[in-house]
Amino acid sequence: MKEKILHTAIEEFLNFGFKSVTMDDIAEKMTISKKTIYTFYKTKTILVEATVMAVFDKINSGIDHICTLEKDAIEELFIIKEFLLENLKGEKTSPQYQLKKYYPKIFSKLQKMQFEVMQGCVKENLENGIQSGVYRKEINLDFVSRMYFIGLMSLKDIDLFPEARNNMKELITTYLDYHIRALATKKGIIKLNELLNNETKNEK
Repeated sequence: MKEKILHTAIEEFLNFGFKSVTMDDIAEKMTISKKTIYTFYKTKTILVEATVMAVFDKINSGIDHICTLEKDAIEELFIIKEFLLENLKGEKTSPQYQLKKYYPKIFSKLQKMQFEVMQGCVKENLENGIQSGVYRKEINLDFVSRMYFIGLMSLKDIDLFPEARNNMKELITTYLDYHIRALATKKGIIKLNELLNNETKNEK
């Protein structure tokens, strides 16, 4: 039952937001009593943290698997983008933004964990890209990996990028275009344009 509650909470929070979904909503969705939820999760904050950590672990496992596929470094970033959008429901409720606003302690903990994991992943991607010739050799790995993290997290700030005017998939694609063009060799630009063109064809 604990896992079922957690799974339902993840679906509801990602679909409707951490603020708007109540324990009553989750109980109604599962057709159980709210008391049953409190047996396993004594407060909503505890349930929110459990869902955040569960999603974090799932995302990490998925990205680790993608990295084992040994794809071209630029293609790898596009595959990870699609994986994230699929598993975060397209971020239609900006869950990370809501987490920052209503559960700042959980947000701070998550951000530290995300930074540690992402910096390692990005550095590995950069090293692979340099080795394969799609990224320039003179890249400062530490600087670029930090800037990549800052930029990606900023996309989720609806004060900077209001949801009403922006689509998360388009935003991330535009950011990847910006990020990769700053690093790419001629070979890398050719690969980037190929991937962008394929996405455009698939959307038609």
